[in-house]
Amino acid sequence: MSTLTPTVPNTTAAPAALQRSRLYWAIADALVLARRSILQIPRAPEMLVFATIQPVMFVLLFRYVFGGAINVGGVSYVNYLMGGIFVQTVAFGAVTTGIGLAADMQLGLIDRFCSLPMARSAVLTGRILADLSRNAFIVLVMLIAGFIVGFRPHAGPGEWLAAIALLLLLSFAMSWVAATVGLLARTVEATQSAGFIWLFPLTFVSSAFVRTSTMPGWLQVFADHQPVTIIVNAVRAFLLGQPAGTDGWLAFVWCGALVVVFVPLAVWLFQRRTSR
Repeated sequence: MSTLTPTVPNTTAAPAALQRSRLYWAIADALVLARRSILQIPRAPEMLVFATIQPVMFVLLFRYVFGGAINVGGVSYVNYLMGGIFVQTVAFGAVTTGIGLAADMQLGLIDRFCSLPMARSAVLTGRILADLSRNAFIVLVMLIAGFIVGFRPHAGPGEWLAAIALLLLLSFAMSWVAATVGLLARTVEATQSAGFIWLFPLTFVSSAFVRTSTMPGWLQVFADHQPVTIIVNAVRAFLLGQPAGTDGWLAFVWCGALVVVFVPLAVWLFQRRTSR
């Protein structure tokens, strides 16, 4: 009589999918949530439309209403203007990250995500990646609008690459700032108000629309050394094919510093909010 030997499953040989690193799954989960946020755009196209109309209105307002009264030296005002418009568009567009995050928190959607077997970091990075792609599209629309109103850049391939890289890095950094604001403010209404309160003085008290030399002396000191002016000067120099000087590398340093400060801060606030 033959005896049957039971087969012991090999528990050490896990499927290949389960052997992938935590970093892989964090990236994969982030891409899934980024896709979720992007798919919401066709279902609510008015959000993208209004986000595009606002900077176009700024272009038309400064180009045809204020432009004739503003002297910026030896460059046409529209060429001077567009560098500031690009930076303003990216900075204002990043506020959407905080608003969307606050809305998800209010609706309890974040609690549902955190109950799933997924990386918690994907909730933040997924939304920021989606907003980064949305901002890139809006900047493209603004570039087309600039060409229509007379913007004529003189950048070479390397300078175009530098300008695009700086704008994308700025969008990424500002989205983390907005995420921090959204986690602190808690409600959508408070997040929207808080998101723009500090952006307006930074963008308008800068070289985005006028030369800082026309400002009062005490205000010029602030305007010349704050990050928006440095970033605007760098983007403008890249697009116009002019030497960026120290503003070129300082702009990247400022964006990197914002990332270094606000990524861990936003992650800490998110873990604190979701661990309750």
